[in-house]
Amino acid sequence: MGWDELQYQSGFGNEFASTDPRCPDALPEGQNNPQKCPYGLYAEQLSGTAFTAPREHNQRTWLYRIRPSVCHEPFTPVKECNKTTIDWEQEAPDPNQMLWRPFALPDGEVDFVSGLHTVCGAGHPRERHGLAVHVYLCTAPMGDSCLYNSDGDFLIVPQQGELRITTEMGRLRVRPNEICVVPQGVRFHVAVSGPSRGYVLEVYDGHFQLPYLGPIGANGLANPRDFLSPCAWYEDRDVAGYRVLSKYQGRWFEARQDHSPFDVVAWHGNLAPYKYDLAKFMVINATAFDHADPSIFTVLTCQSTQPGVAIADFVIFPPRWAVQEHTFRPPYYHRNCMSEFMGLIYGNYEAKEEGLQPGGATLHSMMTPHGPDAKCFEAASNSELKPVHIAGGTQAFMFESSLGLAMTSWGHRTCMKTNPDYYKCWQTLKKHFTPPAIGTPEE
Repeated sequence: MGWDELQYQSGFGNEFASTDPRCPDALPEGQNNPQKCPYGLYAEQLSGTAFTAPREHNQRTWLYRIRPSVCHEPFTPVKECNKTTIDWEQEAPDPNQMLWRPFALPDGEVDFVSGLHTVCGAGHPRERHGLAVHVYLCTAPMGDSCLYNSDGDFLIVPQQGELRITTEMGRLRVRPNEICVVPQGVRFHVAVSGPSRGYVLEVYDGHFQLPYLGPIGANGLANPRDFLSPCAWYEDRDVAGYRVLSKYQGRWFEARQDHSPFDVVAWHGNLAPYKYDLAKFMVINATAFDHADPSIFTVLTCQSTQPGVAIADFVIFPPRWAVQEHTFRPPYYHRNCMSEFMGLIYGNYEAKEEGLQPGGATLHSMMTPHGPDAKCFEAASNSELKPVHIAGGTQAFMFESSLGLAMTSWGHRTCMKTNPDYYKCWQTLKKHFTPPAIGTPEE
C-alpha cells in the first residue's frame, strides 16, 4: 500500500482493532495474551497509564508483532542529539515579549531528531510534570532509525513540508495545517522529501484529551470523528544495525537491533498515534457584545491536577466569521497567569500582520502585557461593526501553559532569530483620553 492509499480509523480515544490485510485474523479471539498467537506472533502490551487508572482514563494497546521490542542491544548515550534540553537554568529569566523571525532551515542533510531544537519549557520528566516547546528543522529522512519518547507525548505541528510518519501501529501522512500526536513510548520514523519545518509541544504529565464542552453541548470545536489513527501495517525486514533512539529523562540514547521495529501485524487498544486536520475545527463565536475568551478555540488539552487548569492547551485561530456588537473585535490587551507561545503556519496573523511570520513564533510570559499592535488597534476601533470574515488564508496557533516557561540558550541567543525591536509595535499607541470639561468653581 502506497502513501497515497493509506487507511485510517476515525474517532478520538476509541478502542480500535486493526489487522494488516496481508494477515487476516491476526488478532487473537477471546483473550489478549494467548498461549500461542496467530501466525506465530508475539503479544506485547504498551501501557500509557497506570494499570489501575480509572477505566475512563486508562490507556493501553495490545500489539501482535513478529519480534517483541525487547530484542535489541543495550542503550548507550548519544552525543550528537544535543539541541534538545531540559536545563531551564541556561538563561536568566526574561519577562519581555519575545518575537522570533522564521527559524532557519539547515544546509545539508539533517533528519528529524538531529533537527529538533528546544526553545523553552518547564518542569522535569523524572517527576512527570512539565512541558517543552521545540521546533524541528530538517531536510532528510531518518534512514534505518526510529525514535520513541520515554518522557511524554509529542504534538507535532508541520509548518513547511509534508511528514511521512511510520509508527508501530501504522503510517500517517501529515501535511501543513494538520497536526499529529505520537503518544509516549510509541516508536516512529519521520521521512521528509525536502526542507521541512514545524513546531513540537511535548508534555510530561499525561496525555492530550479533548476539552470539555460545558454549555456548548454535545457538538462543536474539534469533533472526535475527525481524528484519524492508522490502520495496521507491517514490514518484515532484516536490517543490520537498525538504530532505535530513546529520549529518556531529557537525554538521548541509542540501541541497535537487527530488524525493523515496524513489525506489528495487528493491534487493538486506545493508545495510538493520530492526526487531525485543523480545517475541520468547528468555530463557535457570535456575541451580542463583549469578547469571548480564546479558550473557545482549544483543540486539545493536557490537564493538570487542578480542575480547569492546563499543563498545556493547543489553541488555533482559524478563518472564521466575526459577528459581534459593541465590542473591540481583535484579541484584547491582556496580562495572563498563563504562558503563551504562538506560532504561524501560514498567512498573516490578524493582530500583528507585520510581526509574526510563518515559521516564526512569539512568547508572552506570565503577566507580561500583550495585545494588538498600534495599526491593528486603530483599524479595529474605527471599522464598521458588521459581520466580517477574518483570518482568511491564515492559520495561527498557541501553546498555552499554566507553567512559567524558561528559554534555552538556543532559543534566546544561538538561533539568532529573536527580534529586539518587537516592543516597538506598541510604542505608537496614542493617548485618546478626553476628560470632561471642568467648570470654574463658584466663589
